[in-house]
Amino acid sequence: MRMMAYTRIKPGKGVLLLGRYIVKRLVQLVAVLFGITFLTFLLTYLSPGDPARLMLMSTGVTPSDELVRQVRSELGLDKPFLVRYGTWLGQVVTGDFGTSYKYDRPVLDVLMARLPATLKLTGSAMFLVILISFPLGVLSAVRRNRWLDYVIRLFSFAGLSMPSFWLGMLLMLVFGVQLKLLPVMGNSGWHSLILPAVTLAIPLIAQYSRQIRAVMLEEIGQNYVVGARARGVKESMIIWQHILPNSLLPIVTLLGMTTGALLGGAAIVESLFVWPGVGQMAVDAIFTRDYPLIQGYVIWMAVIYVTLNLIVDLWTHLRDPRIQLDVDV
Repeated sequence: MRMMAYTRIKPGKGVLLLGRYIVKRLVQLVAVLFGITFLTFLLTYLSPGDPARLMLMSTGVTPSDELVRQVRSELGLDKPFLVRYGTWLGQVVTGDFGTSYKYDRPVLDVLMARLPATLKLTGSAMFLVILISFPLGVLSAVRRNRWLDYVIRLFSFAGLSMPSFWLGMLLMLVFGVQLKLLPVMGNSGWHSLILPAVTLAIPLIAQYSRQIRAVMLEEIGQNYVVGARARGVKESMIIWQHILPNSLLPIVTLLGMTTGALLGGAAIVESLFVWPGVGQMAVDAIFTRDYPLIQGYVIWMAVIYVTLNLIVDLWTHLRDPRIQLDVDV
């Protein structure tokens, strides 16, 4: 998150500076999108394999050379790279992201059809992260170097050490195969959401509990905490009304970036649990060389990251006006 050092701003300039900052970030978004799409288009162009042949094979058609040439011509794959990229970019500006090779549907329709499942999974995982990691981080900081702190730190270390695919398969084996309590595939209801959400949440809970512990320990040593204790303020009030709110700035920044990553689709977890989200769609598009769908996914990821980063920057500035946004004063 880009910020300037503390500077004094005249009160009347606050709204103007905020507007200039938003416009600046939107201009940066256009430049970022252009660079990312060009690099992605170039990499897909240089990648081995013929998307026309792969598309025919995925539909069960035996791809003869003549049929492959015909499909390549229909898809515009026989044109030079810059011509193809320029044509595609011109369509994107008008809101047309092309047609998916695999699904034979507009890319935007495919993305919107997969988005609700990813939103459901992301929301569930982040709810678990906030619900569990904040109490664990606070307890670990308050009970520093005691048995509870050691237990929480051991859990954090274990949670960060386990690969998500291994953790997911372990949960599937225990709760799906042996205990037969939960389904292990698909999106057939709230019960099918539990295992993928927990798989995503456990490493994040471990990460955030450690982060919250670290920032709270830093705040506990501040002078205002010593002063509050000297005035006889209750310890619980000091922790929940003073230390924790002042520790939120770096945590909220991290939450914004994590949410952006999850909204882009947790590809490994979604593929493992056959969850029909954006991540699984992206993996399938890569394997089938579905170039328009890959490009649409890349744009989606870039917009999500830049937008959430902008929201976090604005929230941080409003939360602490001393932190000035990166604009010319």
